[in-house]
Formats: sequence, structure tokens, C-alpha cells
Amino acid sequence: MIKKIAVLGAGTMGHTIANTFAMAGYPVNLYESFEKVRETVKDKIRGELDFLVREEYLQPEDVQATLDRITLFADLKEAVEDVDYVIEATPEILELKQNLFKQLDEYCPARTIFASNTSSLKLGDMGALLSEERKAKLMISHWYNPGHLIPIAELSFFGNMTEEDFNEVYELYIKAGKQPIKILKDITGMVANRLLHAQAREAFYLMEIGAASADDIDKALKFGPCFRNATTGMLEVADMGGLDVWCAAEDNFFPELSHQEKASDALRGHVEKGELGIKTGKGFFDYPEEKRAQAQEAFQKRLVVQLKASKNYI
Repeated sequence: MIKKIAVLGAGTMGHTIANTFAMAGYPVNLYESFEKVRETVKDKIRGELDFLVREEYLQPEDVQATLDRITLFADLKEAVEDVDYVIEATPEILELKQNLFKQLDEYCPARTIFASNTSSLKLGDMGALLSEERKAKLMISHWYNPGHLIPIAELSFFGNMTEEDFNEVYELYIKAGKQPIKILKDITGMVANRLLHAQAREAFYLMEIGAASADDIDKALKFGPCFRNATTGMLEVADMGGLDVWCAAEDNFFPELSHQEKASDALRGHVEKGELGIKTGKGFFDYPEEKRAQAQEAFQKRLVVQLKASKNYI
């Protein structure tokens, strides 16, 4: 049984993963090599917890209790030497992850299950330096950003690990309030990101050809397909509409949809101009300095509304 967890990396994803497990009552060792990040990460987590209190998703007394369950470490060996499950959320650099897992193999007990939050690297490549025994304890556990607000977690089951170990991790995620899915094929992007970017390719293409304004394209998604898909999966939607209708529609639509094999010019154009979205103040929309915090909070408020609503239909 998984009782103690280590999270490696306290950046954008790592600190939300640690926060999620700690909120669920698990003691978490949070390792971060950069001192400045270690010094500020608990304040960042406190801010996220306070936000959940204001949104009536968390009780005020749970804030300090959650923070108390998170122990910060600057030394990797000390952080992982007694844990049952360790998940890394370090930069997407293959050599870095290979060497990290090799170190973990030396430091961790034989029972410890290793996981990566990678969204782009292959499981076999990351575990290349591990023994066959340890490879059987290695998996991908991919979260969505922000990790403490979006329930999904994609868990790999590619044939390298036992069903018993997989089920142990699956139950951990259920207890932590996540909605895990079992990924059976080692494919680029796994499942959720492939669905996301298939939709994004068409949205960016519609911008590129001037089919509608950015506001209206997003409105079409929010109050059309995504409104329904927030509670109903695509395959269920197709069943409800009639598979004959969908088959005929796709025969008509598919020749006209984007078939681009690279990022759209509309997206690339913004990147080349340094317009990277909210972090630079401009992307498809404008984010003046004085309104950026407000825009980020409004975005997270919408996610909390969905998170609370999801409890009723899960």
C-alpha cells in the first residue's frame, strides 16, 4: 500500500501534484534543487489553498494541515529513501530523466514505484539505464495543468509492470480525488493531449483563414462542443446523436478540415513576435499588466466551478 509519496520538482506542475496528495491526507516529500523555488513554493501553495477556501471547495482548517504534510528537501537521497511512490516533474529532457531514474534506483527501496509526469517522452527511453526488475516499477503518470484543479491523470499500463502495482497507483489517485485513465499504448501525447491538439489544430486553422474572430471561435467551443463535452464524452455524444448521422457528417467534413502536420501559421506568428499569451501580455488576446492576475483568477474560478459540479456526475 502506498503511504508516503515524493514529488521531484516544485515548479508549475510539481507543486500542484504535491498539493493534491497533501490535501488528500498523504505525507509528501517535495524535492527541489533550486533554493529560490524552495523558499517560495509553500507561499505559492498557500495562495492556491486560500483560493480554494474562498471558493468554498476547502475548509479553512485544511490549509495549514495540508501545508504541514509537505516537507521540503534539497537533498534527493533524503527525499526518496523511505517513500512508496515517487513522481518526477522535471524538465522534458531525456538524459536528465534517465539519470534521475538511475539515481532513484540507487536510493529507493525495491518496493518503490517510479513515475514520470512527462507529456512527450517514451517510457522505455526514460528507463533505459534501469535494471529489468526496476523497469517493472516504472510508469507514466501524466497530470493536466493546473494539477490541483483538473481531475484527469493518465496512467500507463504498457505491459512492463504488474497489474497489482498498477492497481495500487490507480487506487492512490482515486483516493486523491483524481479521475485516472489506463493508457494501453505507448503513443506520443497519450490520449488527452491528442484529443486536445486535434481540436486546437482546427481552432488555430479557423483563425488562420479568417473564418471567425478569436472571441467567436472560443465562444463556439465554450457554448457548443465543449459545453457538452464538459459532462459527456465524445463517444457518448456520438451514440446520443446517432452513429449514422456522425458517419455521414464526417464523410462531408473531413476533406475540408485542417490536415497540417506542423503548428499553424496563426500560432507560429504570435510565437515569432514574442507574443506568448498571458506570460507576455499578448497572444490571441491582450492581457494588460494590471489585469493579468484577474484573468488568471477568473480562469481558475471557472475550473473550480466545473470541479465542484463534477462531483455530482462522476
